[in-house]
Amino acid sequence: MHRQLSLGLALVLTSTGFAGCAPSSMSADSYSRSEARQVHRVQHATVLVVRPVSIEGTRSGLGGIAGGALGYVVGSAIGGGRGTSIARVAGGIGGAAGGAAAEEALTRQQGLELTVELENGELLVVVQAADETFDPGDSVRVIRRANGTARVIQ
Repeated sequence: MHRQLSLGLALVLTSTGFAGCAPSSMSADSYSRSEARQVHRVQHATVLVVRPVSIEGTRSGLGGIAGGALGYVVGSAIGGGRGTSIARVAGGIGGAAGGAAAEEALTRQQGLELTVELENGELLVVVQAADETFDPGDSVRVIRRANGTARVIQ
């Protein structure tokens, strides 16, 4: 009974940990709460090059913690005596490695590297989520924040 309760608790904690692994949006259509009601500078530009890229996932540590907890509890259910201790350690280590890898894979996303030429001749490269289609020659707007971040929109 105690092992079932521990396993259930570990599953709840693990699912809660992985829920925290959701990536912050790299979409040109999403704004963070802190970006609302802020002044952004807009410049017109022409797309020169569009290159598909992969935006790596997050490595916050939550996936490793959640996986390690689950692996420890699963290891507790294996063997008896000294074998249980070894299984706990092995389960915790394996679960942590698997959880960290899962977090990164679940939050990885496809992106675009956009090279644009502003009307003043300045060239910029912006990487953002691939949620909008761009072609060389497209007229676009580049939205820049004071902190250096930018997004490209049609």
